[in-house]
Amino acid sequence: MGLGNPGPEYEASRHNVGFRVVEALAGRVGMALDHCRYRSFFMRGSLHGVQVLLVKPLTFMNDSGFAVSRWQQALCLEPGRIIVVHDDLDLSTSQLRIKVGGGHGGHRGVRSVLEAMGSADFLRVKVGIGRPREGQDTVKHVLGPFEEREGDAIQVVVERAADAVEALLQESLEAAMNRYNVRGSRQDLIA
Repeated sequence: MGLGNPGPEYEASRHNVGFRVVEALAGRVGMALDHCRYRSFFMRGSLHGVQVLLVKPLTFMNDSGFAVSRWQQALCLEPGRIIVVHDDLDLSTSQLRIKVGGGHGGHRGVRSVLEAMGSADFLRVKVGIGRPREGQDTVKHVLGPFEEREGDAIQVVVERAADAVEALLQESLEAAMNRYNVRGSRQDLIA
């Protein structure tokens, strides 16, 4: 499940990095997210022999929980079988974090998912979008596009986030976290 906002005006925004990761995964399967159900675009496919459902909610970020909880109920999924990919202000544009549980950290999309599911026990792949510059409005930063100098770094981190999702499907949570939750590595200095 990738979080973002629908519509062309938000397509390139920092807030839509979760959508970009899900689209990258769909591309790896060779399919498009062209089916619609539960106010979301979705596709079913197989990644490394694991059946997956890739989802992009058509609701705005603040109501992302609607689609997540509908899919969870329809498929009788335990929260730990759901991976939510979303942006994170507290990480630079070249960083990722895999996490399970916890609060929403001020992210309204994650808060919506927590409230709708009634559980924090889902997996998260947090993709860094960086903090706004001093004096810059946070909402404008989040809903604005990446700067040109960040373009290559964000494409690399989107692909790494897709790799992290695949690692979560193939490996243990701990192994995936050890590989992708690295601070101060060369991978974190791409920007």
